[in-house]
Amino acid sequence: MKSYILSAVSGIALVASTAAIANPQAEVLHWWTSGGEAKSVAVLQEEFAAKGGEWTDMPVAGGGGDAAMTALRARVLSGNAPTAVQLKGPAIQEWYEEGVLADISAVAEAQGWADVLPASIAGHMKCEGTWCAAPVNVHRVDWIWANADVLEANGIEMPTTWDEFNAAAEKLQAAGVIPLAHGGQAWQDATVFEAVALGILGPDGFHKAFVELDTDTLTSDGMVAVFDQMRKMRGYVDDNFSGRDWNLATAMVMNGEAAFQIMGDWAKGEFMAAGKVPGEDFLCASTPGDGFLYNVDSFAMFDVDGDDKQEGQALLAELIVGQNFQKVFNLNKGSIPARTDVSLDEFDSCAHLSAKDMNESSANGSLLPSYAHGMALRGAQSGAITDVVTAHFNSDMSSADAVKMLADAVANSM
Repeated sequence: MKSYILSAVSGIALVASTAAIANPQAEVLHWWTSGGEAKSVAVLQEEFAAKGGEWTDMPVAGGGGDAAMTALRARVLSGNAPTAVQLKGPAIQEWYEEGVLADISAVAEAQGWADVLPASIAGHMKCEGTWCAAPVNVHRVDWIWANADVLEANGIEMPTTWDEFNAAAEKLQAAGVIPLAHGGQAWQDATVFEAVALGILGPDGFHKAFVELDTDTLTSDGMVAVFDQMRKMRGYVDDNFSGRDWNLATAMVMNGEAAFQIMGDWAKGEFMAAGKVPGEDFLCASTPGDGFLYNVDSFAMFDVDGDDKQEGQALLAELIVGQNFQKVFNLNKGSIPARTDVSLDEFDSCAHLSAKDMNESSANGSLLPSYAHGMALRGAQSGAITDVVTAHFNSDMSSADAVKMLADAVANSM
């Protein structure tokens, strides 16, 4: 009997010891499944494994994250949430309101996140004052890309005002060059629209219109001017733009078929993958006007049971915002680190410009969330705005009618 008890006690001790040294676990749901994206997330997996962690990958392709959100909701409803989920902007707050996000403030405070992240970007990572998500990168949305040879051949400089852009576009059209490469998809229309709006309304006007949803700004003469410029932009694209993917529009700039594209810095990845050199083969600049529109990828941490999963979550959060991952990931992705203290020695000239502008905009209050890419507004409001933008772009609707429709659409979406 005595030996049985000793054996049982030893067994319990062994189980307790095994539990104590269980490796950190992390099940990660994301939609980074394309070549460059998969390569980027693999870096995080390798770092996690090097720290003794066990990573369970849960990639869900398709729909720009729509399919992933369907899978996530099913997991959460079944009481089996993943450790970390690729989320951004107001979607983080929406899941927090469901009561299913974890508090990772201990990691954030130990690692000094508040000291190395721009304040406006850090704000997206907090839920009622506690840290609930970890930022991966900063994509700038308000970029204009150009074929260097086409501009040189036509005696055109990169435009710094919308009037200069219009003059350049008309000169290019006369020379038989498509001024603006564009894909007729709603989110691409919205991307051009918000870049134009930032330039014409200015940072304060943009914030009032697309963050505060201020009716006076939405119905202002400035907003009429934004739609006037969008009407001109519609005249600068080719007849075959409808349904074209963004990367095919980028290819038009690469091969000299078109001169410009207005697109986030994921377009730079296409140029770089094709062996093109910034400053030589292609040019990059912010779209005309002041301010910086950002789109930040991040991982929200969900409530999970078990010390091994919670340890995995803490380790994952630490690595995501760590200097090494921020550098390597963004070199692969085309974006820039969310941390402001990461060395940019290995980054290209466009990334240096982006980081400089981000820091300046953060200091002067013009670092702004992109509405078109899910950072500024919840889905109902952003969708209502984009519906109006696309309806105007693909019709002969007047700017005055578009502004009235915009204000009504926003009011009805609240």
